[in-house]
Amino acid sequence: MDEKIDLAHFLNQQYLCESLTIKEVRILLDYMQLVEVKGGEVIADIGEVSEALYFMVNGEAALFYDNNGKETEVGRIQLGELMGEMSFFDRQPRSVRMRAVSSEAQLLRLPRPMYLRLRVEHPYIAVNLLEHAIVSLDHLLRRVSKDVATFSHYLYGAAGKR
Repeated sequence: MDEKIDLAHFLNQQYLCESLTIKEVRILLDYMQLVEVKGGEVIADIGEVSEALYFMVNGEAALFYDNNGKETEVGRIQLGELMGEMSFFDRQPRSVRMRAVSSEAQLLRLPRPMYLRLRVEHPYIAVNLLEHAIVSLDHLLRRVSKDVATFSHYLYGAAGKR
């Protein structure tokens, strides 16, 4: 029970729950599972269709792209961030691998069946979760756009020439 109270207080301080009451945060926790992963452990793999959303509550994970058998890191998921939302909502296979990079990480996992129940039983909470997923994807897109722009500037210089 103490663990649930600690998680509720943690979540209550995150963007995901900023417009939820502590009671609603505890309700959301009833739909989620606490998952612990060791450093290097794969959380979700390339080619899978996501059956859960993940919320990082302790530690850090990285996103890796398979570049002809060599993993290339393309992003980090840090404390308080959502992951797995693209494949979860569009039902397309993952294009990156999620791997824990801190020695131990804790995630809250929201399985698809529980999300579907949440939408029916507590639509206000589900809408907040969906809005958080949209903001999370926006942040990801902005980070990638900035990285591409920086890389392009490095390659082609300020004048746009090679």
